[in-house]
Amino acid sequence: MLVSARADYLVYVGTYTGEKSKGIYAFRMDKQGKLAPLGLVAETPSPSFLAVHPNNKYLYAVNEKNEGSVTAFSIDAKSGKLTQLNDQPSHGAGPCHLIVDETGKTVMSANYGAGSIAAYPIQKDGSLGEATAKIQHQGSSVDQRRQKGPHAHHVTTDPANRYALVCDLGLDKVLIYKFDPAKSSLVANDPAFGALKPGAGPRHLAFHPKADFAYVNNEMNSTLTVFSFDKKRGALEELQTVSTLPGEVKGNSTAEIEVHPSGKFVYVSNRGHDSIACYSIDQKTGKVTLIEHESTQGKTPRNFAIDPKGEFLLAENQGSHSIVVFRVDSKTGRLEATGEKTEVGSPVCIKFVPAN
Repeated sequence: MLVSARADYLVYVGTYTGEKSKGIYAFRMDKQGKLAPLGLVAETPSPSFLAVHPNNKYLYAVNEKNEGSVTAFSIDAKSGKLTQLNDQPSHGAGPCHLIVDETGKTVMSANYGAGSIAAYPIQKDGSLGEATAKIQHQGSSVDQRRQKGPHAHHVTTDPANRYALVCDLGLDKVLIYKFDPAKSSLVANDPAFGALKPGAGPRHLAFHPKADFAYVNNEMNSTLTVFSFDKKRGALEELQTVSTLPGEVKGNSTAEIEVHPSGKFVYVSNRGHDSIACYSIDQKTGKVTLIEHESTQGKTPRNFAIDPKGEFLLAENQGSHSIVVFRVDSKTGRLEATGEKTEVGSPVCIKFVPAN
């Protein structure tokens, strides 16, 4: 086992189970962005998306198996190993995303197959209690192949932790719920949603860290939509929609979106074009301007993650089983490959935990 003497982070990687993957893998990442493998740290079926508790002691994963489940683990900060605490049913097929709220009291998950969401209270030992909220979305949109029914794809809270926002690809909506962390409860908000263009297919949402703007990548039409966010009412208003591609690319779909910790840049991954689209953010208007398209040096970048300091972007190429490390230019937002590349079977999510 390789271990860096100057490790900054434990890096956890969620995967799809297959010939090259058996669960969650971990690395230590040093100050130069080099990855030292710790190997398989939890054998669990298709932990496609991960979330870390604010205290960095617990990690949670959705398991895309059969009807699906949500699993809680404790983190050994020295070895990186994960110990399973318990799991709960996902209350819907195809769980694909989850978060832990800012208070560390609630896990919320999104079920793509069922088009539903659920909320779970976190117990004192980090384990998950039974679901306190289960909400089934209803409706459809214009694409009869992809949007005959709801497909909840992403759930997150606003910076004030008062609302939960859910991207539903099947409805072309970002649904908005009032969130009470003390009760782990979700209640429909008024207004109940922000709308996307028909056939857009909203996938993930990221908030600006310092201003009232939200950014949504639309999977189906390869666009990025900028919203203003009314934090008092929990309302979204569209400001701008731009393409994530340099031109027409058949078969492309977007996958992940992240706003840089500085709030100066936003990034979107393109599957098909196999690139990261990089944009600068106007701090007054929230609107974006394209900087560049950077190749991920692999196939199907389903996910990427920026480290908490904003120094590195790690791109996960699901189709070519690799993670490629890029350095982020803090002034321009441009990406530069560091030469660091490591093999992981079907990587689909990365989360950082400060290393001891």
